[in-house]
Amino acid sequence: MTEQPPIRSISFIGLGLIGMSLLRAIKSSPLAIESNILLQGFDPNFSESDRKEVRELGLELFIDDKKKLYSADLIILSAPVEVNIDLLEEIKRLAPPATLVSDVSSTKSLIAHKARELDLPFIGMHPMAGKEQQGYHSSHEELLRGRRVILCDDKNLLSGKKGTFLIELLHSAGCTTLCMTPDEHDRVIAKISHLPQLLSTLLMTYCGDSLSKSGPGFATFTRLAGSSWQIWRDIIATNSDNIADELELFSKELAKLSLDIRQHNLEQLELRFSNANRLYQTLKEMNQQ
Repeated sequence: MTEQPPIRSISFIGLGLIGMSLLRAIKSSPLAIESNILLQGFDPNFSESDRKEVRELGLELFIDDKKKLYSADLIILSAPVEVNIDLLEEIKRLAPPATLVSDVSSTKSLIAHKARELDLPFIGMHPMAGKEQQGYHSSHEELLRGRRVILCDDKNLLSGKKGTFLIELLHSAGCTTLCMTPDEHDRVIAKISHLPQLLSTLLMTYCGDSLSKSGPGFATFTRLAGSSWQIWRDIIATNSDNIADELELFSKELAKLSLDIRQHNLEQLELRFSNANRLYQTLKEMNQQ
């Protein structure tokens, strides 16, 4: 008799860009097809037409009954991070003790801390993918293909049957994985994700009176300025210290750069360009793997 897979059903709570993209990537993966995994979900903001459309995109069941929704082997919280944190208490009350809980939030420390308080089996996930457009209409399984998913586990759950299967499922869906602690995640992501977003936002508003004179380079650099405040409000609120630290450190680098330019320190500026060129090539190679 063939052994049943440890994850046979997954509930997605929140069916926006990342939640639906991950759902669609999993649905088309060989492991999910072989394991016949049931993909169900819920979004409180959906109309009847929204429900119909997400079913056409791959959701098998839209479930209003919370107890049934939370009875899945794996719950993936895909709402804004503060909503996800609030949902943990409801999951603690209604979900079976063996249900594994995860999320796709852009910050991890606070939600992991809450999960520890509630003694929930929790593995944080952060798919390093996205775009300015939001909502399930913009979702696609290819959004996550070749992208890294950061996994945050402070209970050694990734070495268990469900954790191991989750990693295999993500790899089958075309993702790569990287593990770190929730606190380390928030420090690193403040630098490589949250800082660029805020710099793009600031630059766009700073240069707002000169947009008619800008070229494609400016548009490329400020692409993130089109991101939704509804998403970023919770991200900033739940990682404010790390983000503020990175902004302060970066402002010091800006001051050094300004001084180099004012003093015509061309050798130092050339070194900055050389280092940036080298690192950019490294980044391109990493993204091509």
